[in-house]
Amino acid sequence: MDGLGQESLIFGYYGDNTVTPQDSREYLLELLRTAKREGKTVLVTDYTDEDQKIKRSYERNTLNGFISFPAPERELTVVPESTDFIKNENKNDIKSLSDAKNFLYLLNYENYESKEELLSALSKTNFDVFIMDAFFWGEPFTKENLEQIRIKEDGGKRLLISYMSIGEAEDYRFYWQDEWDKKELNWIDSENPNWPGNFKVRYWNDDWKKIILGESNSYTQIILNAGFDGVYLDIIDGFWYFENIASGSK
Repeated sequence: MDGLGQESLIFGYYGDNTVTPQDSREYLLELLRTAKREGKTVLVTDYTDEDQKIKRSYERNTLNGFISFPAPERELTVVPESTDFIKNENKNDIKSLSDAKNFLYLLNYENYESKEELLSALSKTNFDVFIMDAFFWGEPFTKENLEQIRIKEDGGKRLLISYMSIGEAEDYRFYWQDEWDKKELNWIDSENPNWPGNFKVRYWNDDWKKIILGESNSYTQIILNAGFDGVYLDIIDGFWYFENIASGSK
């Protein structure tokens, strides 16, 4: 593991542009500072599109040695055109996550009518790292696709990291089968009320492990086949949900 990500450290915990409560921020900071001391790169996504808060996000995260991306909206649909959203542009080749000075987090491609339009927009940026979905409307990116965006506009190489949720199943993913009866699948639990179509999973179940790590058509293998440099794992705190159930908490 080369690094870790944290959302809403400074802004966005209870909504875009809202200040994250101090107690929550201090709790997260303690964990992130520990990771930083262990040599891990910390990527922070704050949710704000207000100029002063964008500036504050950069300042506060930089003081802690973290890399900040102030996302203009929570759905992560935008490749920002304004230079306010990218700091420390450089022409360096980014060979490892520790080389990065900035990053872009982009998961939803609804603003792009074609894969070519998306790739063109991405290629015209100088972000050191892209964290992105490995599929364009259900179609996986290819090595040829990724080669189009591997070089920053200023000429340096960047890292391409694929998003993958390991703690929730998503009903729009390649592995989802319409004939599944969610009540009968022993590895699917309740739907996430904040993200319709996302379901808590019993991540220790062998059927789910095969979807994520199986040999030929697994999520991981598709990412490797496309030539991504790494994987950004989401919902790694899924155990909290099941611990709360076991303890009788909500």
